[in-house]
Amino acid sequence: MNISKKSITSIFKPYLNVKDGYKGGKPIVAAKEGQKVYKLSSNENPVGTSPKAIDAIKKHLTNLHIYPDTTDIHLRESLVTYYDKQLNIDQFLCAASGSELIDILIRGFIREEDEVIISTPCFVPYRMFSQWSGAKVVDVPLTDKEYELDVNGILKAINSKTRIVFLTSPNNPTGTYIPKVTLENLIKEIPSNIIVVFDEVYWHFADAPDYVKAINYLEKYPNIIAINSFSKTYGLAALRVGYAYTSIEIANYLRQICKPFLISKLSLEGAIAALKDTTFIAETIRVVKTERKFIQNEFDKLNINYTPSQANFFLLDPPINDIKFTELMRNEGIAVRPVKNFGAAGKVRISIGNREANKAMLHALARILGKLTN
Repeated sequence: MNISKKSITSIFKPYLNVKDGYKGGKPIVAAKEGQKVYKLSSNENPVGTSPKAIDAIKKHLTNLHIYPDTTDIHLRESLVTYYDKQLNIDQFLCAASGSELIDILIRGFIREEDEVIISTPCFVPYRMFSQWSGAKVVDVPLTDKEYELDVNGILKAINSKTRIVFLTSPNNPTGTYIPKVTLENLIKEIPSNIIVVFDEVYWHFADAPDYVKAINYLEKYPNIIAINSFSKTYGLAALRVGYAYTSIEIANYLRQICKPFLISKLSLEGAIAALKDTTFIAETIRVVKTERKFIQNEFDKLNINYTPSQANFFLLDPPINDIKFTELMRNEGIAVRPVKNFGAAGKVRISIGNREANKAMLHALARILGKLTN
């Protein structure tokens, strides 16, 4: 056998060389001794973690030598109850985070040279995971000022190679949402053989009168997949649990590529308990909405240029370079996040914390603005 010697790199997949990949919110360390620091860079729950979830996790700490359930069946049973039996148990699909679900559906529907449509600024994994599969990512950006969805642009971008359209409401990192009329005008025109991914991870915090969820349209449009997470409202970011709901046909198809024992025992038990903790869920929503209004009022007083939010964070247009602004805030003990890799060059995202963290953030912001004007 005559086999020529080649470098191992000759078999590397060229489309796995993805630049500007996902980078999580950086941990923060005190810039000076005794300084208290606040992490407002990752949209984490400002209240903490569901107490019922913590209790459930503690009960299973002595059984870590036992494998978890092979499937997500018990969590799906709990989700049926949570959604008041509006959905069948076979319409849910669970995985180790919302991001993992995005990866699963891309593996399920995307082949090399297929196309996906995104609208930047948006969550980085839409683009990154699609490129990992060799897909062409077609960006139909949100409008410049209001970050509204370009419905006509998306419809014009759809062709025979289009497999997935990513929609997000509320959107990360802008905090904006897709109004009911806009969503309906779009999905009614998207061909039924194209998957519409509706990321609604932040839906608990939306209170706009014309905000809608994917569940309202699933019966009429079975090509919709809604992505949800336990990281935000339930305070389980460290456990990595997410779920999707869709048509039975799509859910059963995607279940074929879900790994056995995909979700850990502690994550499963924590998520099931968190769904039942209505008191904690209500308190989280109350705090986020109260603090969102408080921060918005203070931003107005400081003449800060920001985008009105329906989520648990704000997108700011800082008065100076985004990286320099981030560094100055870090020196003040506040971690915030520049979002150039989301498609929002020059902008910074600031999570909503508890009142103490938010006051500290606003004081830091005021001090920085004061130094800039002096």
